[in-house]
Amino acid sequence: MIPSIKAPGNNTRGLLAYLYGPGRHDEHIDPHIVASFSPLGLRDPGRDPAATLTQLARILDEPVNLRNSGYGKKVTDHVWHCPVRAAPGDRYLSDAEWGEIARRIVHAAGIAPDGDPHGCRWIAVRHADDHIHVLATTVREDGRRPKIHNSGIRAQAEARKIEKELGLYQVQPGDRTGERRPTQAEMHKADRLGWQQTSRAWLQERIRDAIPHAASVEELLAYLQADGVEVKPRRLPSGDLQGYAVGRPGDTNAKGEQIYIPGGKIAPDLSLPRLRARLAAGTPEEHPTARRNRPATSWQRTTDTLDHVHRHLIEDTADGTGGDGDSGALAQAQITALGDIINATAQTAPQELRAELRAATRAFARAQRSQVRADHQGAADLRRAARDIIHAGDGPDGNALTVMIAALVWAAILTGRWHQARGHAQQAQAAQQAVQHLQTAYDQAAADHLAALTHRQPTMEITNTLAGDVRSTVPDHAKRILADPNWPALATVLADAQALGHQPRQLLQEAVVRCELTTARLPAKVLLGRIQHTSRNPSYNPAAEAARVRAATARSAMPATPTSPVTPVPPGTARAASSQHRTR
Repeated sequence: MIPSIKAPGNNTRGLLAYLYGPGRHDEHIDPHIVASFSPLGLRDPGRDPAATLTQLARILDEPVNLRNSGYGKKVTDHVWHCPVRAAPGDRYLSDAEWGEIARRIVHAAGIAPDGDPHGCRWIAVRHADDHIHVLATTVREDGRRPKIHNSGIRAQAEARKIEKELGLYQVQPGDRTGERRPTQAEMHKADRLGWQQTSRAWLQERIRDAIPHAASVEELLAYLQADGVEVKPRRLPSGDLQGYAVGRPGDTNAKGEQIYIPGGKIAPDLSLPRLRARLAAGTPEEHPTARRNRPATSWQRTTDTLDHVHRHLIEDTADGTGGDGDSGALAQAQITALGDIINATAQTAPQELRAELRAATRAFARAQRSQVRADHQGAADLRRAARDIIHAGDGPDGNALTVMIAALVWAAILTGRWHQARGHAQQAQAAQQAVQHLQTAYDQAAADHLAALTHRQPTMEITNTLAGDVRSTVPDHAKRILADPNWPALATVLADAQALGHQPRQLLQEAVVRCELTTARLPAKVLLGRIQHTSRNPSYNPAAEAARVRAATARSAMPATPTSPVTPVPPGTARAASSQHRTR
């Protein structure tokens, strides 16, 4: 249940005309009063043919007009308007139940406290099954103005109690870091102009897309202008940037003038001070082309960086300090920068993956901000990683990209746990939504790669040996891992890693620590992504190398056995494939 307090107005009669009218799309049905300030009730223009909207407005405005008839400054913005809407899946609420909800909301908001005979005048109008509109005039019967500062927060807290008591869908409590919901006017305008998004949502996506490209706010504004966004900077006499506002082309007011929205009103973390602190922390230490020449690809380097994020989020979640201190500030900065990496990946990944990655970016935006103040300097390496992805000269390597998306899935899971441990319910829910989209993107990205790995599954003897390693190393999950359709592909990855000198049991132990298997639908697939990343670099072991050579020689001398479900691997194939994976 969402109480949404609107901006104050001056026209009581005008708002009543809307509430009792047909609506903009004939959606208002049977408008009538379900509760009011009067214990004896009021004449209802929706049910009484003799009652008029003008009469009702005069009754509601009487304390306002009485105060304005005296000396002193006239009262303005006296109309308080609060729609209260039930969730789509909630049961039908009767007029009596809606009336009681309205009384509790005006009490919590400070409009008409229970037992106060001098409270403001108000009514609750119902013109649909799923919501009511509470209208009040904010001058009390004693002529004073009500104390309605933070009335929205108090109304939301009361709504959480109402949901629990009436068995309704329980909305996750917020922490005042959420973005503004689109207004009815914004949604109707977008619909009228044939836009799929409101201007505010469209602008937010453009700004977030620009963040990985920019090292300063000035660069970000220049990028937005090049992307077709109308930009209106506000500067001091010295020329320094004082603020900025952006507009969507074609979004004009009644006079045909471009409408501009300040960044802070698009989303709290897009204000100039927040962007300045965030971008300054990610200034590149060297030219992007210099990083491009390093042996590992930008995708592999990003996965390495994400490993550090995984460890810190696990440690800080277990710490239980409530997010306070340097550790919590660093974790919040890492989560913020993690959203930039997801966004950069969505912009540069193959076209078939972009829809899910874009959806993950939109969902994760809510998880990026909380009341914990971020230490952005501590996450500078992540910001640089996002810029690396954007500026990479070569396209994404399929295998490296798959491994990195798997690392992003795990990072998003840990983000949700970190927020959940600190009571950030909305952020935790947003992170979980991002996990679902990232998991779908991983499934799409990994399909061909998994098929190739399965095709070159090692011999039955090696597979059985690796299965024994799984049973001894991960006994609690071994049955599910071996029953997973992706087990042959995991066996191939373990065999490739063993050819590079790694110990399969050690790799399994490290992978289990770094990923979630209990809730994983396909545990072998989860392990595969982690092990591929860990085993990317060769680990020279003379004994393992000698054993590999002997095994390869023996396999080359043996004919294929009819009982083996997969053709034996030719000599050196595993090593060659791993070497190819290393050099991508």
